[in-house]
Amino acid sequence: MSEALGDLLGLGQTADATALAYLASLAEHPADTFRSSEPQRLAQASHSLLLSVQALSKRSHKPIVDSAAGHASLRRTLPVLGQRISELSQAVPRLDTAADAFSTTFGKTSESKTIARRKEALRLLHNAERLVDVMELPPLLTSAVNTIPVSHSSTLDLHAHVRRLASLYPRSPLVSSVLGEADAAIRQMATDLIVALKTPGLKLAAGLRTVGWLKRILPDLVPGVHSDDTLPALFLVCRLMTLLTTLAALEPLRELAVEERLRQAKSSSAWSGGQHTERYLKRFIEIFREHAFGIVSMSKNVDASFISSSSAGNNALDTPPSTLPTFPLHLVGLLLDTLRTYLPNVKDQTSRDSIIIQVLYCAGSLGRLGADFGLLLAALGVNEWADLVKRHRLLAGRLESVIGDYRGNQVTIPTASAPQPET
Repeated sequence: MSEALGDLLGLGQTADATALAYLASLAEHPADTFRSSEPQRLAQASHSLLLSVQALSKRSHKPIVDSAAGHASLRRTLPVLGQRISELSQAVPRLDTAADAFSTTFGKTSESKTIARRKEALRLLHNAERLVDVMELPPLLTSAVNTIPVSHSSTLDLHAHVRRLASLYPRSPLVSSVLGEADAAIRQMATDLIVALKTPGLKLAAGLRTVGWLKRILPDLVPGVHSDDTLPALFLVCRLMTLLTTLAALEPLRELAVEERLRQAKSSSAWSGGQHTERYLKRFIEIFREHAFGIVSMSKNVDASFISSSSAGNNALDTPPSTLPTFPLHLVGLLLDTLRTYLPNVKDQTSRDSIIIQVLYCAGSLGRLGADFGLLLAALGVNEWADLVKRHRLLAGRLESVIGDYRGNQVTIPTASAPQPET
């Protein structure tokens, strides 16, 4: 019935379910009812719908306007979206190709320079603490050298560690730079040790320690130099410079002695002066005796230490000759030249005897080291030297006999025991 009414009204296939339901409800009522009540009911429904629409528009007009504007912009947005989707579909294969090329170029198995630099940076970051420790070695060495007292053993161990690093990493610029700074610090320490060898009051133990440290330093600073040849000669030169420096302090007395010599040459009468010359010669011989004995004795010990160390590993016939046997001749020549120059100025026999006895004591002192030069006084034109030698030896023999008799006549004094108590 509802479909017939729809065809009658011309709705046909365009009628929706609501319209068909309304037509079906009309078909169930008589026609008179429609004429009287249906218009009124439709008017009420229309008015109710109008009120609902007005309330809805008042409450939700902004979302509705925005929705209408959005639907209007869809006509422009959808074509753009379709175009962007087409471009994205074309770019995805190119992105895939670029990703494959990147993985091929910068993979773990590739040999790219960028990857190599990145690996170096990562390796540098990983070894940063070790590099800082290596870079702190030169300041540590410099501090150890400048600290008083110097810990030579620790300093040499640090330098040996730096040289070991240089042998392990010969192509590293950092290690080469550290080695250069460490060598400069060790060179400064070697200079200080050589200056220490020139100390006037140098003892044998300190001298042997200093030469031993120089023996460890020299092959590193001067490659190819044999320390067994160089260091004994260096020790002799340093001690000789100390002697010459000490003797140079006698320059005011020497100048007075030279003036007395010039006055003696100009004087036509008998010369009775020479007091300044006597003072100069006595002081000269005293300094010479003290330093010459120390130089020769310490040099013998130093030379013996090098000969023993070299003969321990090599054949004794291959050991180079020492400079020590000829060195006392140079020292004695220095003394004899001074005596030859200034002793003729002293005319007082007592003063001459005192000076010659002092020289004989000096000769005896060196004689204990195998360098007695008492017989060389004859070359100076000293005629009284033989009598003085006999007198000196006679007094020495008497002194030894007195000392022997005193030791032989010594008795042990018994200790008084405590009294025993009476029983």
